[in-house]
Amino acid sequence: MDHIVTLDSRQEATLQAIADKFIAQHKGDAVKALKEMIVLNGHLQERLDAMEGRRRATLNAQR
Repeated sequence: MDHIVTLDSRQEATLQAIADKFIAQHKGDAVKALKEMIVLNGHLQERLDAMEGRRRATLNAQR
């Protein structure tokens, strides 16, 4: 992992509630929920990387 996130107790409780809801949507199957979250995270990371690439291209074109 590149980045470690530290949460306070309120953030941890909020994250736990969201995780519980996400697992419930997968009929209690935590592994299935985790796999879907990994796929969703991958798609989001691809979009962020593409946005960063466009931003860098724009900055380089302005120079």
